[in-house]
Amino acid sequence: MPSELSAAPDDCGCAPTAQELSALGRTVEHGRILTRRTALGLGVAGIAAAGFLSSAPAFAASYPSWDDVEKAKANQSAKAREVTRIEGLISSLQNDVAAKQAEAERLGAEYIAAQEAFEEAADRANSLQEQADAERARAAEAADKLGRLASQQYRMGGDDTSLELFFSGSAASADDLLARLGTMDKLLEANRAIYADAVSARDNAQNLSNQADVARTERDRLQQAAEAKMIQAQDAATAAQAALDAQAEHLDVLEAQLAALKDTTSKTVSGYRDGVIARRKAREARLRREREEAERRAREEAEAAANNGGGSGGGGGSAGEVQPSGWVRPGYGYISAWFGNRGTICSNGYCTSGHRGIDFAGGCSSPIFAAASGRVIFAGYSGAWGNYIKVDHGGGIVTGYAHIKPGGYNVSWGDSVRAGQTIAYVGNTGVSTGCHLHFEVYSGGVRINPAPFLRARGVSV
Repeated sequence: MPSELSAAPDDCGCAPTAQELSALGRTVEHGRILTRRTALGLGVAGIAAAGFLSSAPAFAASYPSWDDVEKAKANQSAKAREVTRIEGLISSLQNDVAAKQAEAERLGAEYIAAQEAFEEAADRANSLQEQADAERARAAEAADKLGRLASQQYRMGGDDTSLELFFSGSAASADDLLARLGTMDKLLEANRAIYADAVSARDNAQNLSNQADVARTERDRLQQAAEAKMIQAQDAATAAQAALDAQAEHLDVLEAQLAALKDTTSKTVSGYRDGVIARRKAREARLRREREEAERRAREEAEAAANNGGGSGGGGGSAGEVQPSGWVRPGYGYISAWFGNRGTICSNGYCTSGHRGIDFAGGCSSPIFAAASGRVIFAGYSGAWGNYIKVDHGGGIVTGYAHIKPGGYNVSWGDSVRAGQTIAYVGNTGVSTGCHLHFEVYSGGVRINPAPFLRARGVSV
């Protein structure tokens, strides 16, 4: 599978201009720069799809300062204007997030559908080719048998001049041998059924090969469509996250400013401002404690399972530990579901019946580790997979991490990650009936069974 990574901005000259960055409200984050491809995807494709970026306050709004609020509070008409302005900004922020999240969810679901259509086409192409190979082998076996019968029959008849011609090893192919044998009336009289079967197998092999060629063409087309859908979904997810970040940055401030303007008590504007700062610090501390507690519980559960004889395969004791191969067990917990078909499961408004991955039954909010070093090529909501991350490790190998908790991303699109790095936290988004990590391995764009893949690299599952 060709690498899905975009070239670095320095390499391709595709970084957005200063004007584009200003218009989109994007900055350098985590040591990366938004590429022009994504910038244009947000600024053009998003408008064409939903028509909400052109006036989105998340990218272009001018927000009041606390000094503005202080001044407006002293004048009744100015205060009324500022109240109306802030109420409009709050509504716009909320509407912007809702619209962009809906668009990201829609495109994420389309990406999943396109990926599954591609994989079904790949399975069909492989199946047809396997059938063609089997028929070709059957034709060759029957032709070889007829060749031996021909040599034996003509040897017994004393016609030595024909022996070399009809030895199966002298023919360039089964088709060539069948053509020669078809001229031998005496042989066909005694072995017509074998000859007919050989010809039928040869013709079937050719027909199936032709069908496999058509299926491969369709497979390649669908792969390109899936990759295009992934890019669209990522652009929408990036836009939704930018809107959510803007809301997180401004909404509590705007609400506090609105409360300060409407307040008729003696509470000062600076008191409202200080309250915003205090709430943010408390929220950050709470999230930090929750993550630390989840990681502690996951480690204790893994150690308990190992002490009870479960080992790293049962309890995930080696989760996050880099093996000599450079690969890592991506999650804690036992394997609650293996690769393969299973009954239909529905939750959170989505249904799925296939299971092209394995599930690690780690607890809610437990860490998800990068299975190897690589680069994040997708980080966003994607329908049945819920919040989802894909990491490209090079050589056509990509890993996927599904059902991440809301707000549980620890990395973003374009980030480089190291093996064992915490990239997200376990959740229950998408088609999921309980907190767990659904882990996938892609080879050449198609999801394969992760269990033997990881075991071959020294990772216990």
